[in-house]
Amino acid sequence: LIQSPVEHYAQTTPEHSALVLDGQALSYRELNRKSNQLAHTLIANGAKPQDRVAIYMHKSLELGVAIYGILKAGCIFVPIDPFMPEERLRLILQDCDIKHVVSSNALRASLANARMDTPVTLYGIDGQEQAEQSVSWATIFQQTTTQPVLTIIDQDLGYIMYTSGSTGIPKGMMHTHHSSISYARWGASHVRMSAADRVASHAPLHFDLSIFDFFSTAQSGATVVLIPEAVTRFPASWTKTIESERISVVFTVPYTLISMYEQGAMDQRDLSSLRWILYGGEPFPPA
Repeated sequence: LIQSPVEHYAQTTPEHSALVLDGQALSYRELNRKSNQLAHTLIANGAKPQDRVAIYMHKSLELGVAIYGILKAGCIFVPIDPFMPEERLRLILQDCDIKHVVSSNALRASLANARMDTPVTLYGIDGQEQAEQSVSWATIFQQTTTQPVLTIIDQDLGYIMYTSGSTGIPKGMMHTHHSSISYARWGASHVRMSAADRVASHAPLHFDLSIFDFFSTAQSGATVVLIPEAVTRFPASWTKTIESERISVVFTVPYTLISMYEQGAMDQRDLSSLRWILYGGEPFPPA
């Protein structure tokens, strides 16, 4: 299962950092426990196996908790771009029949404006949201940290990623645990990843590149370095983060690499920590 490596490394290397963001870290033990707590919260609020649960969040340590907590509840996570228009948000929530959304206080207004016809339960948001029930992170983290007892098989769906909709209505692409793990294992093997690696999570969660960032990294018990959205917009800040965080593996798109080359102050950076740069998603101009 997609979450199995996290459970494994929570036992074998519990204090090793699973996620890092802006000087804060979440160990494999903490990630496993907190995701168990979210899973129990989802189940207690009526989430059933193979229900779709939206992740509508900016980059944060809780993003990893959301991914694995949803999977541990036997549910399917649906990542949604926090910058998308509210009309598009409403379309995806309705199309995927989503009744549970993991989000944050910063996005409560957008969720309220995209309100669905049927009530949804919101997680990670403080206070009551009119017609919706909401559960804060503080409440979630009071739940038991034990592993939920569920039957989940590798052919169950793990996540649904929506296309951009540039050629029409966005379409949900369905991925099983098996297909995701197959890809994650290939990625970890291809770059010979080890626990010492620090892998940049540069792409947003609703882009398929992020699956390598999170799941290939977890295969090896390595560390995911979450790159804040503000940093990804400025090439010089991005290259500075590679240097300061000692990032060793990057998977991104050619546009980002070209921006690094042209505007990333490369001559001022020590990027010797980098072992691998992978790219995809668009042609790379030979020039």
